[in-house]
Amino acid sequence: MSQSDVPEPHPFEPGHGPASALLEPVEKVRAVWITGVVLVNLGINAAFFGPLQVLLGQQAAHFDEGQKEAILALVTGCGAVVSLVANPLFGAFSDRTASRFGRRVPWVVVGAILGATALVALAGAPNVAVMTVLWCLVQAGANAMYAAITAAVPDRVPVPQRGTVGGLAAMGQTVGILLGAVIAAVVAGNFAAGYWLCAAALLAGVVLYLFKNDDPQLPLTAHPTFRLGAFAKGFWISPARYPDFGWAWMTRLLVSTGNHMITLYLLFFLIDAVHLRETENIDPAFGVLILTGLYAITVIITSVLGGRLSDRMGKRKPLVIASSVIIAVASLILAFAPTWAGGLTGAVVLGIGFGAYLAVDFALITQVLPTAADRARDLGVINIANSLPQVIAPLIAFPFVTYWGGYVSLYIAAAVIGLLGAVFVVKIKSVD
Repeated sequence: MSQSDVPEPHPFEPGHGPASALLEPVEKVRAVWITGVVLVNLGINAAFFGPLQVLLGQQAAHFDEGQKEAILALVTGCGAVVSLVANPLFGAFSDRTASRFGRRVPWVVVGAILGATALVALAGAPNVAVMTVLWCLVQAGANAMYAAITAAVPDRVPVPQRGTVGGLAAMGQTVGILLGAVIAAVVAGNFAAGYWLCAAALLAGVVLYLFKNDDPQLPLTAHPTFRLGAFAKGFWISPARYPDFGWAWMTRLLVSTGNHMITLYLLFFLIDAVHLRETENIDPAFGVLILTGLYAITVIITSVLGGRLSDRMGKRKPLVIASSVIIAVASLILAFAPTWAGGLTGAVVLGIGFGAYLAVDFALITQVLPTAADRARDLGVINIANSLPQVIAPLIAFPFVTYWGGYVSLYIAAAVIGLLGAVFVVKIKSVD
């Protein structure tokens, strides 16, 4: 491990003072605590993806059927911008919170209340402008929660258990996405009722964690006096000073971009390349649902298994590399087998690779964070590598589909981008 990769000492880390909030955890967390974290992740994703997949589109059509695509693009685009900023910002606030309830619990509570309130208000939004503002507030609340609950893992979970907990958290996220889809399907076009159910799922998800959080308190003296300039500069984490963190960020960006490129045009792939309706007499929208279900099931299974395997091995990089390669293989299956059977196979392989990747890469990232004092902020910076592909993947994918060879070239490009992530993870020196 090079000197630049060693986390900076903090005056309240072991040997420097009494703040248990900044100590490296050594005791394994209990199943009830893990369950609380999983349920928070489940609630966040149900409240986020239910609207994003269906409800916002239905509401956009309610306002103006002829401009529904433009309205949806406006609302989700503004929300994505808020997400990019809110996660690291609320994470930094969480790191500095010295309440008697701990650092993370207050932001889980505040985020849940803000998100649920905005979701309920969305049900009665009178126009597009209000709809946009309220969805941005949902994003702000959900990201405050996500920043806090993600940082709770390195706060409380010892390194040998992080793969397992990361895999279970990823399982909760995926189940939450499915629950959001179920909510949207159950309300059958009544988007107002859907928003109420999403709000209920968000609030219900935090209950167990609030009572079983074991969130250590941060002393008031654990942070220097707040100065805006220093606070703002803290969001730049120099890859020269912390190269392992930089490589981990780049790896997450590349693999996530490749994954988004694979799934972005899935509906159009089934229509234009597979000709699903003609060849299999299956509605393409229903085909997307089948593929998404297969993908989700395999993500749930392999996120748990992959995380536990990495803990038992005591190694992260080999499994991150292997899962990145599996994701690339899934993309190549779609490229060279544009059939319904190829789509089914590709969805399963993609789920296997991405599920394992989510669990193991998260555990790896928690081991390269620069300081214990700023875990939530730094994980928020990492989360930019999750959110940014939502913006850049369409920009990369569009010319491939339209001008540079169609879906074959698109999926080859996605495979290459994902494989670059596997290459760059080798550069990380402080984690095996």
